[in-house]
Amino acid sequence: MNRNASIFATIGFLAVGLVLLLIVFTLFSSNPSVPAGHEGYVYEEPRLFGQGGFKDSVTGPSNYGISLNRNRVLNIDMRPNSYKETFGILAKDDLNISFDFHAIISVRSGSVKEVVEQYGAEHWYNRYVKETFRTYVRDAVQKYNSSDLKTQREAIEAEVTSELQTFLAKTPFNVRKVVVGDITYPKIVASAVEKKLAAQQLLAEKETQKEIAQKDAEIRIEEAKGIAQAQKIINATLTSNYLQHEAINAQLKMAESPNHTTVYIPVGTNGIPLVKGMR
Repeated sequence: MNRNASIFATIGFLAVGLVLLLIVFTLFSSNPSVPAGHEGYVYEEPRLFGQGGFKDSVTGPSNYGISLNRNRVLNIDMRPNSYKETFGILAKDDLNISFDFHAIISVRSGSVKEVVEQYGAEHWYNRYVKETFRTYVRDAVQKYNSSDLKTQREAIEAEVTSELQTFLAKTPFNVRKVVVGDITYPKIVASAVEKKLAAQQLLAEKETQKEIAQKDAEIRIEEAKGIAQAQKIINATLTSNYLQHEAINAQLKMAESPNHTTVYIPVGTNGIPLVKGMR
């Protein structure tokens, strides 16, 4: 009986030991995971044992592996991302213009340890890039009058891109491009621009009407010239002989008509008849 009791006691102690071992393994082991497009900064977070600090870097998608150390991971997105900043900037002519700017930046592969330890880990943009980026934008925009900003969009983009690339040249961050987004003028300026465009359109219509009127006048002048020329030709050909010839022809045509009621008396000048209708 005592022997059986001893066996059961031993089994009980082993079971308790296994449970405690599982609890310890659960509490102190880990398997950090890194998603695609990221690099993981694996570090040890000690509990009862261990030194703590950086352990290794992992390129995703991957796992670091199970270990009894309390390992943790900071995942840094290495892909190009767009960081948007909104501005209200006084242009050179003191008009306040609203802008959206987008900086497209990626993190250099293999630099996760540097990013975490020197640049604020996942907060690197806000801590190291943001204010410098905003300063470069203000400096570039304030060189131009408000009316020139839209036409100088590409020049502003190129300038800010170059400045930011120079600033970040020795860091893990690669500036792909700076893009100017929406440009919004004050309402009073927008209204003035609309009125100017409407006035330009009206002026263009007036110019078109003027051109049409000029063409019409030219046509009328040419028509008048044609009429005058025709009259000149007719007047030159209306001789007395010609008129007498035409009158005789007219008499012959009327005489040949079976229903004529007109009598011609050749007493006019040069034999041209006087015409009298018969009642």
